[in-house]
Amino acid sequence: MSDPSGDIEFVPPEGFFADAGRGPFTTHNGPIYRKDDGQTLEVGLHILERHCNGLGFLHGGMISAFADGALAWAVWKATKRSSVTMRLSLDFLETVRIGDWLVAKPQHIETRGEIVHVEADLLRNNEQIAAHAVGVFNLLRRKAK
Repeated sequence: MSDPSGDIEFVPPEGFFADAGRGPFTTHNGPIYRKDDGQTLEVGLHILERHCNGLGFLHGGMISAFADGALAWAVWKATKRSSVTMRLSLDFLETVRIGDWLVAKPQHIETRGEIVHVEADLLRNNEQIAAHAVGVFNLLRRKAK
């Protein structure tokens, strides 16, 4: 699969597909990949130069945006409703570099009324936990079609 930037040729790990459904911000900053076997949801990002800061590490804003989107997918999977982020907390644990594969494994924790709690480990190259994200989302009135 060719990266939209035209920079490199990248084939995501087995089961992942390019996800174009998160809107223009994600499309611009992606590509984002998703895998859902019905039990486990995973969201992936192949780190390109444009995702990095001047030191060659994944930019904190990019990893935050990626984590936010992955957590939103967990909300969608659990509720079949769109949502907006109320709170996002991120612990940065390892550096992520150009060429790395970052995968988020978001989990639904609980839903209380219109408020949904989720969390995710973000793994670098399927090994080291690069970050841990915790989110609180507010469900919107709009339901799945």
